[in-house]
Amino acid sequence: MKGLILSGGKGTRLRPITYTGAKQLIPIANKPVLFYGIEAIRDAGITDVGIIVGDTREEIRQAVGDGSRWGIHITYIHQPEPLGLAHAVKIAQDFLGNEPFVMYLGDNLVKEGITPFVREFEQMRPNAQILLARVPNPHEFGVAVLEGDRVVRLIEKPKQPPSDLALVGVYMFDEHIFEAVHAIRPSARGELEITDAIQYLIDHGYQVRSHIISGWWKDTGNLDAILEANRILLEDIERDIRAEVDATSRLHGRVSIGEGTRVLHSVIRGPVIIGANCLIENAYVGPFTSIADGVHIVASEIEHSVILEGCRILNVGSRVEDSLLGRNVTVCRDEGKPRAVRLMLGDNSQVNLL
Repeated sequence: MKGLILSGGKGTRLRPITYTGAKQLIPIANKPVLFYGIEAIRDAGITDVGIIVGDTREEIRQAVGDGSRWGIHITYIHQPEPLGLAHAVKIAQDFLGNEPFVMYLGDNLVKEGITPFVREFEQMRPNAQILLARVPNPHEFGVAVLEGDRVVRLIEKPKQPPSDLALVGVYMFDEHIFEAVHAIRPSARGELEITDAIQYLIDHGYQVRSHIISGWWKDTGNLDAILEANRILLEDIERDIRAEVDATSRLHGRVSIGEGTRVLHSVIRGPVIIGANCLIENAYVGPFTSIADGVHIVASEIEHSVILEGCRILNVGSRVEDSLLGRNVTVCRDEGKPRAVRLMLGDNSQVNLL
């Protein structure tokens, strides 16, 4: 089998951060979300992997490389415009050939991995197999209607969902999917929908099986999803202190801190992960916080947040929480008079003053 990872979307729900970076490289528990998908495919025994890339292709290439760090080989496939998941399959046909393959959306997380589902697909040998999960908001997803484990109908983001079974961002196909992606036409939003391609397989008598997952899965396409994914993954970290921690600081629970970081006169309450070469001084870092390399947090409090490289949070009087800060962001308090809020924000920014 081969693997196909989709990493070409524009990430509109995460702007302004995704104006300057790929959404698939936003770190969850200090690891880019894309890396979790690569590891899941590698752990399933798949070593030949194509990655669909778009406008952020150079950033993805620089972060991922040739795949050797995971013991796999990566081929990059450029998608000039995000014209749908089925379009991504279509342009990857030369790479995939006639081999069965796993398609994995690069901003999705399946905590327990995909190995059991790949083995099931190899054993049962249907023409397609989709993963489904029960969700409270099925109108935001592609939704499946089943007869037993056989899929009989798929609807993309229905206004009146016929079930609560949403498509998880992992699909398995044999070569017949290429017949489907060449036969379908763009949807009303101008995209070749993978749901339409799978429905084509169903309508033309091909076998499409489903597997309803019971474990944790998340599409990390918005802030709340990123924070939830970060919280879930931090639950599994181990205590690992490689930093300089002074005698007045207190570290509680599962806390991981990288080399070169200094913790001075501070309280850190896990689960928390802090990268290398940070400064945590006169600060409180609360549970479910991920702090990347080179961050300074001074005379401030932070909790339940994801902080990217090079940020500076300085002398903030109130607690920063439920937040995602992009690279090299500075949040500070100016004690000058008169008191005011002074902001420089990009398009689609969001600020809540409490």
